[in-house]
Amino acid sequence: MDNSGGAVGASSGVGVLDKAALVLSALESGPATLAGLVTATGLARPTAHRLAVALEHHRMVARDMQGRFILGPRLSELAAAAGEDRLLASAGPVLTHLRDVTGESAQLYRRQGDMRICVAAAERLSGLRDTVPVGSTLPMKAGSAAQVLMAWEEPERLHRGLQGARFTATALSGVRRRGWAQSIGEREPGVASVSAPVRGPSNRVVAAVSVSGPIERLTRHPGRMHAQAVLDAAVRLTETLRRNG
Repeated sequence: MDNSGGAVGASSGVGVLDKAALVLSALESGPATLAGLVTATGLARPTAHRLAVALEHHRMVARDMQGRFILGPRLSELAAAAGEDRLLASAGPVLTHLRDVTGESAQLYRRQGDMRICVAAAERLSGLRDTVPVGSTLPMKAGSAAQVLMAWEEPERLHRGLQGARFTATALSGVRRRGWAQSIGEREPGVASVSAPVRGPSNRVVAAVSVSGPIERLTRHPGRMHAQAVLDAAVRLTETLRRNG
C-alpha cells in the first residue's frame, strides 16, 4: 500500500479516503497553500492537488481570497444535519410535556428556504385543536413560528422576507426584545399561537417551538397564557443541542 498518506491515525484500509481525511485534518488549523498541504500531510504534490480539487468539487474544500485551500461549506451543512438529528431525538418528550402543560398542540418548525416545515409535533388528545401534521410545509409569511425564524435573520434576508409578510419589522423587533412571538389569526382564521427560538451551539436560531389552538381558548393575548411554557421548552431543546454540540 502507498505510504504517502503520512502517519496520522490508523489506516482504514481505503487509501484514498485516508488521504482525503489527511487533507481535511490539515485544513482544520486554517488556510493552506498546496505547498502547505504537502508539508502537513506528507502526500506527494500531485496527490495532494488532485485530492484537494476533488474535495473542492464536493464542496468539502473551498478557496479563500488568496486562493488558499480552506474547509468548505458542505462540512457546516453536515454538522447542521447532525445537530438536526439531535434536535429531533430530544423533541418528542419536550413537545409532549409542553402539550400537557398548556393543553394545546405543540410543534417544532425548521426553516427550509422560503418555507418552514413541521419536523415534530404533539397533538392535543381531544377536543378542538390545531392539527399540523409532521412534514407539513407552511409559508414564512405568517404565524408566530415564521416570526421567530425570521426575527434574528441577517438584515438583507430579513428585508426580503418581510415583503408580502403578514407581520412587520416593528413586530419582529418586539419578538427580539421579548424573546417570543404570538399570532392571532395570522396564519389561519380562528387560530392563535405562541413560539420561541431554539438555538444551536453558535447561538444561531435553528428552529421554533410553538403551541397553537383556537382563539377561543388561547384568547387574543396567547402570550400571556403560554409564553413562559414555550420559552421553557425552547430552553430545554437549546440546552440539548449545546450539551451535544
